[in-house]
Amino acid sequence: MGSQFMDLDQNGKIQAYYIWIDGSGQNVRGKTKTIDAPVTSVDELPEWNFDGSSTNQSTGANSDVYIRPVSIFKDPFRRGDNILVMCECYSPDDTPHPTNKRDACNKLMTEFADQKPWFGIEQEYTMFDYTGRHPYGWPANGFPGPQGPYYCGVGADKVQGRKIVEAHYRACMYAGVKIAGSNGEVMPSQWEYQVGPCEGIEMGDHLWVSRYILSRVAEEFDVVISFDPKPIPGDWNGAGCHTNISTLAMRKAGGMEHIVKAIEKMSTKHEEHIAEYDPTNGADNARRLTGLHETASIHDFSYGVANRGASIRIPRQCEKDGYGYFEDRRPASNCDPYAVTSRIMKSMCQ
Repeated sequence: MGSQFMDLDQNGKIQAYYIWIDGSGQNVRGKTKTIDAPVTSVDELPEWNFDGSSTNQSTGANSDVYIRPVSIFKDPFRRGDNILVMCECYSPDDTPHPTNKRDACNKLMTEFADQKPWFGIEQEYTMFDYTGRHPYGWPANGFPGPQGPYYCGVGADKVQGRKIVEAHYRACMYAGVKIAGSNGEVMPSQWEYQVGPCEGIEMGDHLWVSRYILSRVAEEFDVVISFDPKPIPGDWNGAGCHTNISTLAMRKAGGMEHIVKAIEKMSTKHEEHIAEYDPTNGADNARRLTGLHETASIHDFSYGVANRGASIRIPRQCEKDGYGYFEDRRPASNCDPYAVTSRIMKSMCQ
């Protein structure tokens, strides 16, 4: 941040930016709290609350929703000892709020902690101009050239928004988010970054904070980030949140047997997975999972080696090695990673 005031002394206190998921199930909100001294553990942070009637999470007559800190990250915008705080939402009766998918996810991850589940999520997104309606860098009247040269492209005629991508990457590294890579995607002004491997509940925490950082970085450039799974109708790729999964048994020699067993279990729960893979019980993903543009049809389950047109892909290298991981290609770009990883663990382990 270039403000001349950001280097002013904080007199020993820090700013903690509390982040939570709002009633949409796909957007984050946040506000700042002064803490009297730097903290090293989430246990040192107080519970807080917000007006849920303004986030579609309560009524005005009973508006307070509690936010409980669950993980902390370094703040790449305020820097110093200032922090970002991922939070869970709780109702006035101290039960998990209906929009809180993390609580159930955490219980599952604890129950099956001996499986050592690792996740890696490939987050796709699209940049729009400040109106949120016109794709960033697209012609004012008309469309760019057909898809083909943009994936992992280089050059001003193929790439839009690289400064945002690079700033986001570095900000995530500074914050402690386990960002693993990034690349330009098939549709112009569409990008992807990867987070992981993360074990258990950590996957959801890190992905949500990475999304906050991305939108916050884009503010500096007057750009809007869209996680819509099909932001542009027609012959353009959609956006997903491909989820890579492995357990300890899958990562050992002979792990392919465990990979196939897990996929076969998941195949019997296809509809349940689709319902959890976007915040609209599958309605958003129906626009994306058409069987075209590197997707499988939302109505059918399939899997195969190196097949990007399947519901689940087993990487070629894993087949060759006989162990590794698999990729569920169905989750939408606006999914809740807590819901996605919960559903996967239920199908594989229960």
